[in-house]
Amino acid sequence: MTSEEDRVAEKYNGEAYCVKCKEKRQFEGDVVVNDKGTKMARGKCPVCGTTLNRILGKA
Repeated sequence: MTSEEDRVAEKYNGEAYCVKCKEKRQFEGDVVVNDKGTKMARGKCPVCGTTLNRILGKA
């Protein structure tokens, strides 16, 4: 079984769509695994501060 620290060990640097700015934004965030086992990158928009999510695929 993985601990919470193992789930957030990775970093992601790329782009995601910001729904508030309505543009793709470069962001840096942590890789987390949701309850279904899908990897997701989660970070903040550098312009408006909204939480950005990008689905990366199965863990």
